[in-house]
Amino acid sequence: MGHSLEDAYIVIALSAVCIAYLYFRYRERQRRLEVLHQERMAAMDKGIPLPELPLERLKPPPDPRTPLLHGIVWLAFGIGGVGALAAIGPVANMPALWPFALPLVFLGAGLILYYVLASRTRI
Repeated sequence: MGHSLEDAYIVIALSAVCIAYLYFRYRERQRRLEVLHQERMAAMDKGIPLPELPLERLKPPPDPRTPLLHGIVWLAFGIGGVGALAAIGPVANMPALWPFALPLVFLGAGLILYYVLASRTRI
């Protein structure tokens, strides 16, 4: 099944819309930073205490459970992939494909192990 020229036009149009959105969002952020900079410079000239920049606000610390959550998801994907490939292989007369999903299992197990070891060092 081939692609037509109209399909290419659609992809190009959608790509252009995405790029334009990102560009205008970037320009708006730049404009806001310029206005904040001008306000801060005017305040410094008048000797007024500087207003706080939104970029200077402290961000909350990252969630320490993130590696555990990612590990559980990757482990589940890996086990599901191993099970699906093990079930499909004999039906389709194909060689054993189930080992191809093992890296996902190991990635999930590694993230869970990292969480366990990192949480022990924090105690």
